[in-house]
Amino acid sequence: MRDAVVIDAVRTPIGVGKPSRGQFSGLHPVDLGGQVVSSLLSRNQIEARAVEDVIWGCVSQVGEQSFNIGRSTALAAGLPESTPGVTVDRQCGSSLQALAFAAAGVLAGHADVVIAGGVEVMSRVPMFSNINDADPYGRVRTRYEDRLVPQGISAELLAERYQLSRRYLDELSATSHERAAAAQRSGEFDDEIVPVLTDTGEVTTDQGIRPDTNVGTLGNLRPVFREDGVVTAGNASQISDGAAALLVTTSAKAAELGVRPIARIHSVTTVGVDPILMLHGPIVATAKILDRAGLSLDDIGAFEINEAFASVLGAWYAATGASPARTNQLGGAIALGHPLGASGARIAATLLHRMRRTGTKYGLEAICEGGGMANAMVFERL
Repeated sequence: MRDAVVIDAVRTPIGVGKPSRGQFSGLHPVDLGGQVVSSLLSRNQIEARAVEDVIWGCVSQVGEQSFNIGRSTALAAGLPESTPGVTVDRQCGSSLQALAFAAAGVLAGHADVVIAGGVEVMSRVPMFSNINDADPYGRVRTRYEDRLVPQGISAELLAERYQLSRRYLDELSATSHERAAAAQRSGEFDDEIVPVLTDTGEVTTDQGIRPDTNVGTLGNLRPVFREDGVVTAGNASQISDGAAALLVTTSAKAAELGVRPIARIHSVTTVGVDPILMLHGPIVATAKILDRAGLSLDDIGAFEINEAFASVLGAWYAATGASPARTNQLGGAIALGHPLGASGARIAATLLHRMRRTGTKYGLEAICEGGGMANAMVFERL
């Protein structure tokens, strides 16, 4: 019986997504993705010709990230011209969806070796630049009687529903930076990060972590979306640049290639939720995937919930009762950053390497998505 396993998962350091100071702002998105893919193959001594497809997440598919950046990334990585590539947009979960598609492909026997991942260079291709002044909704607006709101307002609605205070959200944010800074100091990201060569030299560390962040300094920031709101720039994810990639195959093929998998992709799910209160998707996805996997919260040794906003994490804690001690143990997107199309794969890389280091049997990842969706995945360490 075929299975789907992850041989390795790598990511670039995450850069600040600002043209003026981002460490990757001078690097084309194709070139950033190409470097992470080539590093994935070289460090596992896998021949490029073994890869049968590249499934690549990217949200803002315009400009430098247009024209099927998945195919361009494969070519930039030095893969043979015979290796195809495809680009996926499931909003913030795009690269986790790419991983799910890769797993489905190898399980079905459509391919034996697939690279899944994603990229977003927001310093060069800004968020919403693929929309500009267009209306992406059409008759959807009629269905929801013009009640559709941007994600920032949805984050406020989520905080309101679960009665999450401003101080609590700032505490979650400070914890994210504290944990990420500690992980960076102790070298816990070393297994997952691959160096990136830029015009100014080699980059090896995440740029957005602020070790001195505390509740006091966060409390001085003004709300962004509502004058009397609780969501600020400090308790929301950072705009970022980055790429991540995973090597997916079967146990049988891994043995043939002489490589040892980190984990099996145990269970996969996607959900749709109310597009107004869109950010509660991870709550629904967590319940669904645990049921599908036949597992309980107590069976999961490590959770990764994307910190698009602190209210997403706070609401997830309130609804699930999951342990904060087992969640985002090395920090999350508030500290590390959120390069949209790469985040699902970045989180998977962080989760898988931590599972291997700590001997954790099951890990669960969930990520909210624009339009009212969420992806979730359970990994089983091998």
